[in-house]
Amino acid sequence: MATDATPLNSAGPLPQSPGTAVKRRIASIDIMRGLVIVLMLIDHVRERFYLHMQVSDPMDVNSTDPALFFTRLSAHICAPTFVFLTGLSAWLYAHPSSGNQRSASGFLFKRGLFLVLLEVTLVNFSWAGSFGTFWLQVIWVIGLSMIALSVLVMLPRWLIGAIGFAIVFGHNLLTPITFQPGEFGYSLWTILHDRGFLLDTEALRIKISYPLLPWIGVIALGYFAGPLYGRAVDAITRRKTLIGLGLGCLVLLLLLRGFNFYGETLPWETGATATQTVMSFLNFTKYPPSLDFLLLTLGIAFLLLAWFEPRKNAVLDALEVFGSAPMFFYLLHLYVLLILYQIVIALFGPNHGDLFGVDHIGWVWLISAALIIVMYFPTRAFSRFKHSTDLWWVKYF
Repeated sequence: MATDATPLNSAGPLPQSPGTAVKRRIASIDIMRGLVIVLMLIDHVRERFYLHMQVSDPMDVNSTDPALFFTRLSAHICAPTFVFLTGLSAWLYAHPSSGNQRSASGFLFKRGLFLVLLEVTLVNFSWAGSFGTFWLQVIWVIGLSMIALSVLVMLPRWLIGAIGFAIVFGHNLLTPITFQPGEFGYSLWTILHDRGFLLDTEALRIKISYPLLPWIGVIALGYFAGPLYGRAVDAITRRKTLIGLGLGCLVLLLLLRGFNFYGETLPWETGATATQTVMSFLNFTKYPPSLDFLLLTLGIAFLLLAWFEPRKNAVLDALEVFGSAPMFFYLLHLYVLLILYQIVIALFGPNHGDLFGVDHIGWVWLISAALIIVMYFPTRAFSRFKHSTDLWWVKYF
């Protein structure tokens, strides 16, 4: 879901067909994308086959099984990482290793519109196999964030960073501001900050699941961080910087969350067990993402990016393939899950009310592992095609 970029380091064993020229990419970034895609798949399998054990936002620590809690928690890293890397990749697009700078504004705007179109068509259809309520989720918010960044890139880089910092660290101050349906400002505030129905009529229902404002801050910070992967920064300096950023985010999180000072509307409490206490401490708001949510997820992402950079093995090679064609994998896995669920319903029927569901979260992980293996091969084939073709439309996937 981010633009191609030419790296300083080797992109590793991206699949290559004889006689083709493959565009080289930054391996650690693709590995990072690949990891969060796999975690996203697990969460979406949960939403297909474990939906009868639905979770709230934030999660209810007292009623949520720890295995389900931590499965859901693992997926929290996905959206912040995708959005941050989209901003970072936009900087790389504008500053290729050839040294010939170019504007990213037009590409960001067109691709952003493309993602919004995908959200209201292919993505929405994939969830229910029909068009009912339009759920505007992560692809929608990445698209709108790219459109916002297409304007921000006209500003000096330091100002883009300042805006991103102000939004990420300051948007929790806006939590007390609310609007009721029908009030002036409700629609705009629903898009920007408060999750809710943009339109709720018999003819059409539109639900904003991912409020936009915090994600503009994240994509702006990603763009600001782009020079970390520029030609002027060596790998050792980049890793030290990423480790410092990651540890800094986590230390700040411990301070803010530890004293229930700022960054999350739901204070943590001591639970009946040590596990419940940890769950309460890590129970952050995702819609919109609180400051504590972003400090945790981006802090972990920075540390993983630093750890992935010099390492190569079969598992990381596979993650790199997934991360080199993220939009293809995203659409593929949604329709694989739709078809698989319809087959299961036809064969066994619903067993939890109107839903079919497995009886233990472990099955979610087993189903996900099988799907990862199956979907690796078409993703690898598309990766070969994508990175060896000059067809204009392929770059949007």
